[in-house]
Amino acid sequence: MPKFLRIGVHQSNVSGYTSKAWCVRRVGSAVFLKWGAVEVQGAGDGRKVYWTRLPQEKTVRCGTAQRAQDYAKAAIARRRSHRYEPLDGPIAPRRRAEEGGAASKQVLATILIVDIVGSTAKAAKLGDARWTKVIGHYYAAVRKELKSSRGKEVVTTGDGILATFKAPAAGINCATAIQKAVRTLGLDIRVGLHAGEYEVSGGEMVGLAFHIGTRVAAKARAGEVLVSSAVRDLVAKSEIRFRDHGVHQLKGVPARWRLYRVEH
Repeated sequence: MPKFLRIGVHQSNVSGYTSKAWCVRRVGSAVFLKWGAVEVQGAGDGRKVYWTRLPQEKTVRCGTAQRAQDYAKAAIARRRSHRYEPLDGPIAPRRRAEEGGAASKQVLATILIVDIVGSTAKAAKLGDARWTKVIGHYYAAVRKELKSSRGKEVVTTGDGILATFKAPAAGINCATAIQKAVRTLGLDIRVGLHAGEYEVSGGEMVGLAFHIGTRVAAKARAGEVLVSSAVRDLVAKSEIRFRDHGVHQLKGVPARWRLYRVEH
């Protein structure tokens, strides 16, 4: 993944910097972008770069590999004109405040993934200006429901959002509320939920639970909210109704998983 760094020096700190990093990677007809604030320690060969918080991410689906390649080249050219420099080394997780800082911890949560169905075709039909406005309203609607349901936004993925909830029922209710809210925008979304543990270390959230949640969402059709058996079991005594959606092999995930569709 080509990486680029733009440095801004703190006047009060000779060796520290306020800087930004930007990364791009192309896979087939898709381009994956990642960017955010970083901290740079040292200089020259000994320089180390850390994310100061979880970076933002975006996926651009270009339709063909050639278009994706052209998009990536143009994006890199723009960054170089913005005084970014190529960065050869890795960008590490957030630096701990103290040497040997706090140990990593396991967190149990319900993970929600929202994704727009057919976003590329919709964007092509509406044009860049109208699509930008629609996406703005879409994110505003999703974040309003997340706030009402006490969900925590983790990252955006171009036309999707990944969030976590302490209570699985809150995540399910938020998913159905988001569906109703974005319907007025003429958008179809798919939603997936999974409950599991992930690790928080140095400000980074990592774990198989995030990948399972993403795969559950990928199995949903337009207008569907699918949950894993882990979520369904946690709310078995609630009034939320489910329909069996069968057993599925989730790409890259061990074993087979039974999924359930939330009934409105």
